[in-house]
Amino acid sequence: MHIPKVIHLTLLTVGLITLASGIALSARHGRVRRAVEAEPLMPLNQIRVYGNRPAPFALAAKSVELMELHSGAVLYAYNEHLKMQPASLAKMMTFYLALEALRQKRITLETEMPVSEAAWRLSLNGSVSRMFLQVGSKVSVHDLLYGLMVSSGNDAAVVLAEYLGGSQDAFTQQMNQKARELGLTETHFTNPDGLPTPDEYTTAADMVKLGRALIETFPEALQYTSAKDFTFTTVGNNGRSVTISQRNFNTLLFYDSRVNGIKTGHVEEAGYHLVASAHSDNLDLISAVFGASSMEKRRVETEKLLDWAFQTFTTVKSDWRKVMPDKMRVYQGDIDEVPIAPEGGSSYFTVDQGLERRFKLVPTLTDKPLVAPLAKGTNVGQLTIEIAGKPASSVPVVTLVAVK
Repeated sequence: MHIPKVIHLTLLTVGLITLASGIALSARHGRVRRAVEAEPLMPLNQIRVYGNRPAPFALAAKSVELMELHSGAVLYAYNEHLKMQPASLAKMMTFYLALEALRQKRITLETEMPVSEAAWRLSLNGSVSRMFLQVGSKVSVHDLLYGLMVSSGNDAAVVLAEYLGGSQDAFTQQMNQKARELGLTETHFTNPDGLPTPDEYTTAADMVKLGRALIETFPEALQYTSAKDFTFTTVGNNGRSVTISQRNFNTLLFYDSRVNGIKTGHVEEAGYHLVASAHSDNLDLISAVFGASSMEKRRVETEKLLDWAFQTFTTVKSDWRKVMPDKMRVYQGDIDEVPIAPEGGSSYFTVDQGLERRFKLVPTLTDKPLVAPLAKGTNVGQLTIEIAGKPASSVPVVTLVAVK
């Protein structure tokens, strides 16, 4: 078919504009680099699925984990302990520590934080994402949190770090200390923004764990991570007000109303990451898809994973105290009985849809006498979830306090 020359030129122009926009968007979120090559699909027999069911599909990503938020059940996973550069996912920990400071009343949403030269220079760097902060200005915590989680602002991360920690290095130490407290044993941060360094790493499993801790500890976190865009007014070099609007890099928010967060990341060495949270009916999900080959691929693969889980599982609440004691006898200690519970103390259990009334909790407690001293978290048994008479999963039963 013959295309008139005017239309042909228009189509060419649109194509060039689209290509340029794509490059610019990539530049804002990370460094402009060649896209990583697509990973070969993981063999289905190497993918672990909750309840030992067969894997429904493979994903085009280097590592993946999907967890039910309340029960802690891992629904789908492979290579989830593979260490990779976190990129902007490091900002999730910066976000956690900022929300913790708010909770402790060390700061308020109205607290204004000064923009240092270091933060300002990041705002001038066209190869990284930023919220365009001006040196010498002061910005409210409210705006910095949106700038951090929506605009993925490296400059916002630095401003928060310098104010809360005194310096970026001191704040990074706080990040790693909090990582240890949260049990992120496969993570090491080197800065508050995630710009890559050789000794910085994390895993899909750890980022799911961090995302879960964020939502459970600070439910208000979703207010920031679910925002589709953020508009920020600053003062330009000419002294005039400048209004900057940026869309959330988590494009899944625009495609699926069930999605409510959390964070994206990208560097060439690792590829494109997305940690996502979503809610529907009786299921709250958090996933980490690491090392996809493009922004579009990380969105599509995450959407596929979440949609499958929503169609397959449901989470119910059941009182484990009805099937097992909440204390056990302990000998030669400063107390006679030690409180016990399923690890995490959860009363939520994830089952296949349609089997909500057919699951059974079966405890198996150690028959060996407990003799002090006992550390908090000592394993004293298992609580198994049986569905239609078959074990689906189990959680450890642990002591809740130390016994001297």
